[in-house]
Amino acid sequence: MEFWDIYDENKKRTGRTMKRNDWCLKEGEYHLSVLGVICRSDGRFLITKRAMDKEWAPGWWEVPGGGVQAGEASEDAVVREIKEETGLDVSGADGGLFLTYRRENLKEGDNYFVDVYRFCMEFDESDVKVQKEEVGGFLIADRKEIEQYGKEGIFLHYDSIRGVFE
Repeated sequence: MEFWDIYDENKKRTGRTMKRNDWCLKEGEYHLSVLGVICRSDGRFLITKRAMDKEWAPGWWEVPGGGVQAGEASEDAVVREIKEETGLDVSGADGGLFLTYRRENLKEGDNYFVDVYRFCMEFDESDVKVQKEEVGGFLIADRKEIEQYGKEGIFLHYDSIRGVFE
């Protein structure tokens, strides 16, 4: 079973944990997720399509990411998530933390911070090995393609992360 740390409003660990996806957070409590944007020198980005059997937003476009496990550093989590979902190792890539944003959803007990990372490295389609349980496909897309998916409302977190594609 996977556990996540509970953070306060200043993104500091409280010393308490929660079970993954056990939406029990109260006002002022948050969990931490990460997103990893991978760009190439030609200005194209790796985006992934969520598997069709996902409970939430099946078939939508996104960038690799997920929950930070209890005791895990944000940087380690994004490297792990990208490797699990795409097979790419960004540990030696240029880049790092690009931005952090916060969402509060008290009705559902799902308050969270998201650390968004941007890594620049060379790769091609043959380097990408998707995790079938999570990913239904991928594209190496330019900014206009990503923006179009955002306008169509089928790119997760687009409004919060669009600056990372510039």
